[in-house]
Amino acid sequence: MNFSDIVDSTLELPIFPSFTRVGFDLRSRLEHWRSLDDYQLDGRTVAITGATSGLGRAAAKQLARMGASVIVMGRNPTKTDQVVNDLRHETKQSNIFSSIVDMGDLDSVNNAANEILSEYNQLDVLIHNAGALSAIRQTAPNGVELTVMAQVVGPFLLTSLLLDRLQESDKARVITMSSGGMYGAELEVESLPMTPANYNGSRQYALAKRAQVTLNEMWAEKIADRKVVFQALHPGWSDTPGVAEALPTFKKIVGPLLRSPEAGADTMIWLAADDDRAIATSGKFWLDRRIRPIHRLNRTKRSDTPERRRALWDWVESVTTKG
Repeated sequence: MNFSDIVDSTLELPIFPSFTRVGFDLRSRLEHWRSLDDYQLDGRTVAITGATSGLGRAAAKQLARMGASVIVMGRNPTKTDQVVNDLRHETKQSNIFSSIVDMGDLDSVNNAANEILSEYNQLDVLIHNAGALSAIRQTAPNGVELTVMAQVVGPFLLTSLLLDRLQESDKARVITMSSGGMYGAELEVESLPMTPANYNGSRQYALAKRAQVTLNEMWAEKIADRKVVFQALHPGWSDTPGVAEALPTFKKIVGPLLRSPEAGADTMIWLAADDDRAIATSGKFWLDRRIRPIHRLNRTKRSDTPERRRALWDWVESVTTKG
């Protein structure tokens, strides 16, 4: 174990410094991270959901600067088109395009997938970044709780629809932005979509993020013989519009220590660009360019049974087919 390993382990023990800008700054300096600007992605196409603000916008901007063709996927047509125009101006790159999708609406996901398949001959990276924490329970058009639909079921469907196109790439990968909040959540299936009677926005968000990480591992296992790498990550605690809106007290207390959107998006971008460590293994969970455990608590580990995993996959798949 070298000095940077010791520092990393020390940061991880209490969680707080690890997730803040302190963890990012120390790791990136001590481990001498390769600058993202040194990666060249010319000739690659990346689609990223939730790309109109926060981490997604930061990632889309950097990926375009690195030469990738970037499909900015957003729910609001006016806002998405404006972000595309702004990013073209900021990066001086013209290879940035828009795609409209509501990840909680299966018809919208189908339409977006069909558009990508018809308009782009190549897709190398699919990034699932869309996700919001809602204090008020909402339902998707099919009646299922919206957080679960937009962050679990919708991404599952989009991946399924684009998988064959991704497989045509030599260095294909699917990347899911989860959250450190999933560490406190058990793996649930029947109670994954919380009911109006017991709904709690933070809890629902954490449950969805746990399901994301589980499905990331299952995708990697199920298609191990195909040329697509699956990775999940969490960004630490980052200063984004979503955090400011959903967790104002948290931002007020931790604000000075929050990571910038660029720092929060760093590992997501690195996983999309690196052709060495990032694709050496599939189905992993990352923070700050290192593989992390998916459980920190015994109670969440006990909930993560093979039976529940199979039940989760079957339930999500059934929702996508019901429409």
